Amino acid sequence: MDKEYIEIEKDLIPYEFEIELEEEIFTFDVRYNENHDFFTIDLYKDEELICAGEKLVYGVPLWEDITTSDFPAPTIIPLDPSGKEERVSWDNLNTTVFLILDNQGEEDE
Repeated sequence: MDKEYIEIEKDLIPYEFEIELEEEIFTFDVRYNENHDFFTIDLYKDEELICAGEKLVYGVPLWEDITTSDFPAPTIIPLDPSGKEERVSWDNLNTTVFLILDNQGEEDE
């Protein structure tokens, strides 16, 4: 895959990991709801909870409704590069659906 993406280690869920996005460190706390087959992410910055329970919805950018400067600069969108999937599920996350980093406005040098 050509685009950069965030890998989710499904075998470790529930778990948290740190990630550097645009030179800032964030913590993602990843959870899975077995009953309804969906994932959520709690987002932390400097150990402070910024957003709890953001559901991964196919084609919808994470934290799209929030415009404060505390959120990661790149847009993160659950997508299937082949365009075949229509939702995020246990079976397809990191197989055909990926958390794609969309660095809008960045120019290739």
